[in-house]
Amino acid sequence: MKSSSKPEQHRFILSSLLFIFFLCVLITINGIRYDSVLRFGRHPNPSLINTNGDIFCVSFTAPSLRRGAQVDVKFVFCNLTKEDQKVLVALEIMRYDDIIILDCKENMNKGKTYTYFSSLPEMLNDTDRPYPPYHYVMKTDDDTYFRLDNLVESLKPLPREDLYYGYVIPCRSMDPFVHYMSGMGYMISWDIVEWIRESPIPKNHLEGPEDKVFGDWIREGHRAKNRYNAKWSMYNFPEPPTQCTHELWPDTIAVHLLKNQVKWIQTLTYFNVTSNLKPSKLYHIP
Repeated sequence: MKSSSKPEQHRFILSSLLFIFFLCVLITINGIRYDSVLRFGRHPNPSLINTNGDIFCVSFTAPSLRRGAQVDVKFVFCNLTKEDQKVLVALEIMRYDDIIILDCKENMNKGKTYTYFSSLPEMLNDTDRPYPPYHYVMKTDDDTYFRLDNLVESLKPLPREDLYYGYVIPCRSMDPFVHYMSGMGYMISWDIVEWIRESPIPKNHLEGPEDKVFGDWIREGHRAKNRYNAKWSMYNFPEPPTQCTHELWPDTIAVHLLKNQVKWIQTLTYFNVTSNLKPSKLYHIP
């Protein structure tokens, strides 16, 4: 039998121009259940998705054993509208169980962020599970590369309530209490997730640049007395140089604006993400 002519990395292709997808990272750090380990969903490999003719790669370092932390990664969509989407997304769920589908119309700045955060308590709160189900929830762009080990290490000393974590905007600012966190990836504690679901403040302010609108909710609701600016462990890709960029370096948590495959390859090569590739007679990669 002949193998498929398409590379396996193109296993999941979505053709709809309306599909704008977000990556959410659901994180819990449990100081009691020391037998838990750091996990990246069910697979450490990149997911490649074609949304508008370009290939966007969302990749994380392969997880190492790290006691006391669990990381789950999900791709978040609004309602599927085409037959091919229903088949392809269903196959992705069956293989990796890494999809959340919200009851909304696909959008970027018209309420999807609110739908995402406000839906999580009903989805994840379960009497059969510990409470909270996750201590932290993150929403990140699909052109951001996260190093989960470094992310978890940065969270360990931080409060698990009323926390707002990310890269402070504008680029020159280092004060997390003035403006808001960049959409490259921001994280909140579970109590703020529940507040978003219950408060009228987010419900009455849905439209606009989603990361700025989110910051408005936090300010108007007097939330997030604990804030953490992860700059410069989070930053934009070095080229072209701006106030938001610097060179790649080992203490990185996230690299943003990986808008093409060349930038992804440069970043993944720098962090040597294929170093754990096992030798085999089945392939030869010099």
